[in-house]
Amino acid sequence: MQTETTTMKEITQEKWAKRPLIISGPCSAETEEQVIATAQRLANTGKIDMLRAGIWKPRTKPGLFEGIGAKGLPWLQQAKKITGLPTTVEVATAKQVEDALTFDVDVLWIGARTTVNPFSVQEVADALRGVDVPVLIKNPINPDLELWSGAVERIARAGIKQIGLIHRGFSSYGNTEYRNAPMWHLAIEMKRRNPDMPIINDPSHICGRRDILLDVAQKAIDLDFDGLMIESHIDPDNAWSDAKQQVTPERLAEMLSTIIWRKEDNNSEEFHAALEKLRQQINHLDDELMQILSQRMKIAEKIGEYKKNNSITILQTNRWNSILERAFAKGDKIGLSKEFITKYFDAVHMESINHQNKIMNS
Repeated sequence: MQTETTTMKEITQEKWAKRPLIISGPCSAETEEQVIATAQRLANTGKIDMLRAGIWKPRTKPGLFEGIGAKGLPWLQQAKKITGLPTTVEVATAKQVEDALTFDVDVLWIGARTTVNPFSVQEVADALRGVDVPVLIKNPINPDLELWSGAVERIARAGIKQIGLIHRGFSSYGNTEYRNAPMWHLAIEMKRRNPDMPIINDPSHICGRRDILLDVAQKAIDLDFDGLMIESHIDPDNAWSDAKQQVTPERLAEMLSTIIWRKEDNNSEEFHAALEKLRQQINHLDDELMQILSQRMKIAEKIGEYKKNNSITILQTNRWNSILERAFAKGDKIGLSKEFITKYFDAVHMESINHQNKIMNS
């Protein structure tokens, strides 16, 4: 028994270090037959590193399928025995941590609805003290990097040495294309803050539908993510939860074969020399942009003086609309997206308001 445990631990460590790390399995464990059949078909593709399955499913509304519960853990244990794939499940309470470890789950992950609650994360962290198991942490539902970072810190303080991140997108008002808006800049910032920590992308929960999974997965790999977690089911259309975003194991294998797998670096001196030359050009342009923005803010301050002396409000809606319309028209002609123009000018506008506000209240 000790030999089996040691061997599986070594396999898990090997998979954890692999790039790209590919995790797949059903959104929810439904029956023993479904879990084992999915695991076997995934293993047969030769492209999967770890098997996932939802045992406990936090749902938005009561009455929805909330997971099969702990009775599904022996199914995963059996699937691992048959396929040799390490297993991973989501945990949200101390009892779930205890149950998962009792049935030899190899990797745990903390879900988005748990990450958003520091009390829940702390409960999981306390249950993990003294345990040697890798833990993945999904971003919180809302776009709050401090909550995500806080969850990482709590788990690290519990003594967990191997921590990874899962980017599964964020809830946002007005989002229509995705189930959860990717907000790539937040994932990139989290990666910047934790350069030695693996971060994998979860296209299933970002997309909410299978037809755009490949596009999101490819973008994640282009951005140097360390792997993917994609939901797979033997009969996706009849899955008990999240049917629209799951794919068959065979379709998943096709997708993974289609992805262009990129690397972060190249040993060619010619490549580095050419890249460095272009980066220097970027640096010079960035310096010029900073100077121009500084000049813009000085003019905004002068405008603030005029408004203060004439008792005029800072925000001038008609003027702001005019600036945006002009920027959209010009941006379209020079290859800048409306989304970028909006974000850029929103940031510039808020900085301008802050400068004027200081003048108004000085």
